[in-house]
Amino acid sequence: MSETIALVGCKSPAQEAEYLHILSAAMPEEHLAPFRTMGPAERTAARIAVVANPDPAEVAALPGLVWVQSLWAGVEKLVGAFDRPLPIVRLVDREMARTMAEAVLAWTYYLQRDMPAYARQQRDRVWRPHAYRKPSDTTVGLLGLGALGTAAADRLVGAGFRVVGWSRTPKAVAGLDTVHGADGLTAMLGRSDILVCLVPLTAETRGLVNAARLAALKPGAALINFARGPIVVTEDLVAALDSGQLAHAVLDVFDVEPLPAESALWGHPGVTVLPHVSGPTDMDSAAATVATNIRAYRRTGRPPSGVDAARGY
Repeated sequence: MSETIALVGCKSPAQEAEYLHILSAAMPEEHLAPFRTMGPAERTAARIAVVANPDPAEVAALPGLVWVQSLWAGVEKLVGAFDRPLPIVRLVDREMARTMAEAVLAWTYYLQRDMPAYARQQRDRVWRPHAYRKPSDTTVGLLGLGALGTAAADRLVGAGFRVVGWSRTPKAVAGLDTVHGADGLTAMLGRSDILVCLVPLTAETRGLVNAARLAALKPGAALINFARGPIVVTEDLVAALDSGQLAHAVLDVFDVEPLPAESALWGHPGVTVLPHVSGPTDMDSAAATVATNIRAYRRTGRPPSGVDAARGY
């Protein structure tokens, strides 16, 4: 039996019990325990922590840690949070990528078929068909070409949409028109009928979608943000919606979550509010990925490839 693997950061006893059960079933050869139940010797001996938004002080109380496995794809809250450098391994999971790609395609169809207009007409009891716009006449600008972005691009291209993918540095994706850097971003925005945000939150992407970049979109374009709230400047977004520069925004992520009841976004006619559901973690699939990573570490003695602290992902 190897040393205990610490489970750190569950938000409730029920979640802790669920995660412990699923993770233990995926790797029965390992012994996992919630941080709160581990004694001093177990905490000192632990070399791996599996974390879900942990308290950094609890991670600091595991002095023998070699690496940290996150249960989420987003790790912006973990980078720089610990008292010492530790490899942080993001969850890269095929099921999450599939689920996110499904959500991107669904809400892209929602905007391409002008569902917000029909929702408004239903409220006003107006019967008025609108002209059909083909997917092939609709350009989707995709911010981010990581595992989630490339999966979404594949679904969009397969559905007949024109897709332009943007990344910070050059990246070739088979069958996809790609651009990079500041000039590439400006060019992509000018072509986009729908802008989809799937970039990680870093110092460079915080506020990336601001007034100037919203103004660079085609007039009447739409936005889908399935990344992180602070990537889009909320005040600039509302101003673009109010002016008509932006027709609609589908938002699944926000600066503060849950979205406060007093937020004007709830009642804005140009906003669809979702409760952070576009790419939920499938715990069975996530546990299988975590188990694969831990078994590889036991076999080789090397932690999996971790987050680049300088880039933030």
